[in-house]
Amino acid sequence: MVAEDKLAIDGGPPVISDPIPFGVSGPSVVDEEEVEAVSEVLRSQELFRYDAQSQCHQFEKEASELLGVGYTLIVTSGTAALVCAMKGVGLGPGDEAIVSGYTYIATPAAIIATGAVPVIAEIDDSLGLDPYDVEKKITSHTKPIVITHMRGVPARLDQILDIAKRHGLKVVEDCCQIVGGQHKGKAVGSKSDAAAWSLNYFKTISTGEGGMAYTNDRDVYERILYCSDPGLPMWNTTNIDMEKLRSKSENMDMEKRDTPQGQFYDVEYQLESFPGEGYRASELIGAVGRVQLGKLPKVLEHQRKLKRAFMSELDEARSYKHQYVDDSEGDTGVSAGVIVNDEDLAKGFAHALKAEGVEVAAIFNEGIPDRHIYSAWESILNKRSHHPSGYPWKDPSYKGDVEYSKDMCPNTLNILGRTLLFNFHMNMTEEQAKLMARALNKVDASLGI
Repeated sequence: MVAEDKLAIDGGPPVISDPIPFGVSGPSVVDEEEVEAVSEVLRSQELFRYDAQSQCHQFEKEASELLGVGYTLIVTSGTAALVCAMKGVGLGPGDEAIVSGYTYIATPAAIIATGAVPVIAEIDDSLGLDPYDVEKKITSHTKPIVITHMRGVPARLDQILDIAKRHGLKVVEDCCQIVGGQHKGKAVGSKSDAAAWSLNYFKTISTGEGGMAYTNDRDVYERILYCSDPGLPMWNTTNIDMEKLRSKSENMDMEKRDTPQGQFYDVEYQLESFPGEGYRASELIGAVGRVQLGKLPKVLEHQRKLKRAFMSELDEARSYKHQYVDDSEGDTGVSAGVIVNDEDLAKGFAHALKAEGVEVAAIFNEGIPDRHIYSAWESILNKRSHHPSGYPWKDPSYKGDVEYSKDMCPNTLNILGRTLLFNFHMNMTEEQAKLMARALNKVDASLGI
């Protein structure tokens, strides 16, 4: 064995001598453009989204065009967007919603916020919902299937949409971790009844905190609006007081004053209103969001370039297989997953890779409370909520019987306990991505079976 082939844990030289920088994509591309956009809003003193030149409305218009969907609504967070999407499809007390065992806890929390009960299903080697287990979990109480596309990789969307169609179910897509992704030529989320983006700090584009719900269904959109703002339909051009609010000055440019104030003002409400929550986004979120949305193609191009560089450098695997990717063209390039043959070997790989300069670990590690994995959703597993009544599990309208345990989805824990994720971001170069692949080649050659 030549010196270069000797593992760093055994005294050999590491593949990566200079540490790869930490990074998140959206915040890493913030520059004077965002600073100026925020400054312009502050100078205007128009921080409320119901304004003739609303940044939030412009963001929604631009996002709708990008995604090819009829309706979008920017809100305060990805969780808020999920709640809006769930209520948009009519989820509520007495219902069940099938959710992946590998998704951020906000996804089942949004289900609970509607008064419905989450039913946790297994994942497969896509790290998304296992269609076969989804079908097993359907009951007479099931209303939607909630699909989460984790770490930029589309789940097995066609199979799950087919299951939903055969059973007459709604589909909500949690696209919080796949912003800008596509599935077979169409934006993820655009094929379903409703979907949600997150724009928080760790996402492909970021407003710090923020989110967006979207749909092609007019009634779903109206319910999303009501969910986001308990004041609706007060903010409407037919309201005399609102006319006074938006016509603050007799000197205001008449062309601007007579411009519809955004999507909310264009709505001829068809459904009866209901009291929603306060998820209304500020103009600051809208302003930053517009700039970041314009940078999305550049971010996606770089992330995908990094992932291609990583994948092209890999040797034939000895002791792992690649995560199944349902649409490699639509993948946003955030990560590449490898599923090692067994859990102990995965731990050995992670230990050896760290010595080679790659910070990586199996997704599931016993004792680490990762809220992206169902076994760490303690409040849900124990059926705890804000009220001692046991809502929604003991709601009289719920006739189902769902039990949870930390080991209820053994396939999920097994897959996640063997999966290593290699992450890509704007602070990384193609050469660094290739070095990570060479480190994996070296470890697989030495430890592989």
